[in-house]
Amino acid sequence: MELSPILISMKTASAAIALTFMLGLFVARWIVNMKSEKAKMILDGILTLPMVLPPTVVGFFLLIAFGVNRPIGKFLLDFMGVKIVFSWTATVIAAVVISFPLMYRSARGAFEQVDQSLIMAARTLGMSENRIFWRVIMPLALPGVAAGAILAFARGLGEFGATAMIAGNILNKTRTLPLAIYAEVAAGNMQTAAYYVIVVLVISFIVVVSTNYFTIKGTKYL
Repeated sequence: MELSPILISMKTASAAIALTFMLGLFVARWIVNMKSEKAKMILDGILTLPMVLPPTVVGFFLLIAFGVNRPIGKFLLDFMGVKIVFSWTATVIAAVVISFPLMYRSARGAFEQVDQSLIMAARTLGMSENRIFWRVIMPLALPGVAAGAILAFARGLGEFGATAMIAGNILNKTRTLPLAIYAEVAAGNMQTAAYYVIVVLVISFIVVVSTNYFTIKGTKYL
């Protein structure tokens, strides 16, 4: 069994969750603090789209954005010498886009459940908004945020459609676990595919148990 798909998947999912975690926190905090409910509804719909669209559709849009003959892709290639399509970076971008809605919605839900009276009390004590966020909101919302991060990590690890569209299925470069399973089944190597499936099952089980742990822990704060 070739180990590179496992290593590439773990590397991709780790890089993706690092970006998704911070981006999800920032966007969730921004949306929660917005005053306009209509703007919230519209932006929430846009930010959640990758979660409901078929991954191949998301991959199509990523190709349109980062293709070498498209504005963003051409700019990166001409001025920075970076080619996104069919590179490991493309696997990270696909994982970030697909897993972001899970992180964002989990973080937003956790922030909205924080008791507003505690926030108001912190303001009366003269605490800045940033300090309130990190010292009051985040500790209370941490179980929900952590559960969202774990789910986002698993979603990035299991991403297939968008990755296949923008990164391809290149051995030792962009072939992640889901792509490896597909490639081995297509080639008739069912035993090798089964080994990869077992790896995914073990990781998925750990994710489910971890998510349940943080969910149960979060209910203690309610």
